[in-house]
Amino acid sequence: MERQEYTCSLQQKGCGGCPHLSLPYEEQLRKKQKAMKKLMGNLGKVRPVIGMENPWHYRNKAISTFAEGPGRQLISGIYARGSHYVIPVKTCLLHHPALDEAVRAVRKAARLCKYKPYDEDRKTGLIRHVLVRHSLLTDEVLVVLITASPILPGAKAFVKKVRELCPNVTTIVQNINARSTSAVLGFSEKILYGKGYIVDELCGIRFRIAASSFYQINPVQTEILYRTAIEAAGLDGTRTVLDAYCGVGTIGLAAAPHAKHVLGVEKNGSAVRCAIQNAKDNGIQNARFLNEDATKAIQKMAARGEKVDVVFMDPPRAGSTPEFLDAVSRMSPEKLVYISCNPETQKRDLEILKKKGWGVRMIQPVDLFPHTEHIENIVVLGRKQ
Repeated sequence: MERQEYTCSLQQKGCGGCPHLSLPYEEQLRKKQKAMKKLMGNLGKVRPVIGMENPWHYRNKAISTFAEGPGRQLISGIYARGSHYVIPVKTCLLHHPALDEAVRAVRKAARLCKYKPYDEDRKTGLIRHVLVRHSLLTDEVLVVLITASPILPGAKAFVKKVRELCPNVTTIVQNINARSTSAVLGFSEKILYGKGYIVDELCGIRFRIAASSFYQINPVQTEILYRTAIEAAGLDGTRTVLDAYCGVGTIGLAAAPHAKHVLGVEKNGSAVRCAIQNAKDNGIQNARFLNEDATKAIQKMAARGEKVDVVFMDPPRAGSTPEFLDAVSRMSPEKLVYISCNPETQKRDLEILKKKGWGVRMIQPVDLFPHTEHIENIVVLGRKQ
């Protein structure tokens, strides 16, 4: 791993995106290892954090917020820590360079089209944010322009200009968010150009990524995360698998070639539609997906006396629910593979599972977010003998 120390002018201006930037990467990993040992050490041996070979420019998604700069010039960037003041961003050490290039193109095209930034207090202006996503597989970029109203004057000219300035942009979507909210995306959208999605690949499986699809932001480390989790599950082609909180099916579909059957459960309807489409696109026939709240679905399955061999669970930051953990225990799988982006809530859930007769077999942290304090963690559990 090359030893590089970076400074970033955005940090001095109040950007809080990379709090660990001043620490050499090896030092960051030591710090994360120590924190994980302190948190999880009483449950079992914490394996060394799997770090990233090249921990720069790993993000495949970025959001840039529009504002009015000096001379009433349109700028875009990131909110300063704890404020609604926009710091202009030209490049970022975490973004894939294609993202910064696409944002520059959008900013320039928006200036030429004389689009005004949306002002939250006065409720005036049009453009709020631009969200960009990149595919490592194809090098294509998806651009999502978030507007406060459905009308985008000169949309054709805008699209033409963005495409001229950045040919990597293969699809442009307008997302309409008229709400007074800190949420970036609204509920309705129209495709201005292209298919409305790009395609990326994880663990040999291709995934469609649309404006609102959940997709891990560090594809290189996500592949390591999923491969490690699937390997630890000991799938041999004869096991039935439940993928809870499955999103667009990333873990379940990656596990499908090694399983007898996979059932994915997810309450977000559009994510489930994507998962079904992803299974079709990859010719995977041993996976099906259920659009339901994970806790309710598992409770019903447990009540019917259904059994599965392995459960993968990757809940949101808030963790799982006692009801889910209870129902999963009643289904008595051989293994429970718990992936978490918030080890604090994971620890809380593990304590509940421990009382229900589960023992921790493996704790494996993976650094998906270099230069930040976040860490992803895999815990494998089995029934206590």
